[in-house]
Amino acid sequence: MFKRILVATDGTALSEQAVAKAIDLSLLAGAELLAITVAHLEPSSHFDGATVRNQRESEEARHRAVAAAQKLVDAVKGAAQAKGVRNAEAVVTRSNLVAESIIEVAKTRDCDLIVMASHGRRGLTRLLMGSETLHVLTHSHTPVLVLR
Repeated sequence: MFKRILVATDGTALSEQAVAKAIDLSLLAGAELLAITVAHLEPSSHFDGATVRNQRESEEARHRAVAAAQKLVDAVKGAAQAKGVRNAEAVVTRSNLVAESIIEVAKTRDCDLIVMASHGRRGLTRLLMGSETLHVLTHSHTPVLVLR
């Protein structure tokens, strides 16, 4: 059925439910689990929308974001291993393009399935806020399981 499942998480309660389902599915299929989160990069110039910030503060903020992201996916990996998933990995990517990063990792790591959560926003809210899940769903060649 599935050999490698990628689960995307951002630490919200809804994405944690998707993580739990992805772990269960990995156990059921005997698949490897790849937990991913995307650490956002801060803009680095006024042209990118940044406020005045010195280089040291910017580096510290990036370091904190990556450390928090690593802690998040390490927790998913630990939970998967504790439940008996045969091989679980934790991946942090650094990008402002969340959906593209998820799609790229799924492609390069030969994942059979992407598991994500969706907030189910509709209408103007979805238009204004966008949807990373919708972007992955419509642009990925890897099958996507969306949980709400």
